Amino acid sequence: VICFPDPRTDPWPLVYSPLPVTLVFAAYLFVVALGPFYMRQRRPLELRGLLVFYNISMMALSSYMFYEFLVTSVLGNYSYLCQPVDYSRSELGMRMARVCWWFFFSKVIELLDTVFFILRKKQEQVTFLHVYHHGTMLFNWWSGVKYVPGGQAFFVGMLNSFVHIFMYGYYALASLGPRMRRCLWWKRYLTIMQLCQFVAIAAHSSYNLFTECPFPDGFNTAVFLYTLSLMVLFLHFYYRTYIRGKQ
Repeated sequence: VICFPDPRTDPWPLVYSPLPVTLVFAAYLFVVALGPFYMRQRRPLELRGLLVFYNISMMALSSYMFYEFLVTSVLGNYSYLCQPVDYSRSELGMRMARVCWWFFFSKVIELLDTVFFILRKKQEQVTFLHVYHHGTMLFNWWSGVKYVPGGQAFFVGMLNSFVHIFMYGYYALASLGPRMRRCLWWKRYLTIMQLCQFVAIAAHSSYNLFTECPFPDGFNTAVFLYTLSLMVLFLHFYYRTYIRGKQ
């Protein structure tokens, strides 16, 4: 299957050219590199009210996207094994393309996670895993929205949106301060949920590499290899935090 830019999504914000998303990524790396130097002689910002608002808003956006992915796939009788992209301008085809764009745009918004860590002088949170995941998801989903907004890609967006409902719910509770610490016992299970998500996505993508599915093999291969890299990094994080940390 040969990929061409989808004429439905090509005119949408940040999609037509790789330049805007590249500039966003460059600005992100600039903040990651120079932000700690800027904050070195400054007191950490509290940002409690802003963080509560941000995390609840991201939780709501994730809930909306999960609902749209799920309902649209059910109404369109999407296959969870092999689903080609619906390039038509039908109501369901456009609905799926729109939620794919919103999922991509949510990855732009999520770059603020890093900005807030730096402003609060929580530099230990800005790990290689954190920066790698945020930066690469930006380009992965720009490619998805430009070339394959729908099809097999809906499964990745749906699972990730579901996990992010709980992730930003956790962050919202944590941003309320130390008195909520007793409510945050389930952080370990959140990491396990993320790992299960990666296993499901890797299995989903690899299955389609060995079957005759009219969805670009290049995208399935890229998703599979990228997901393996996240599995390795998250397993290392899990070992360092919950196993070696306890020892």
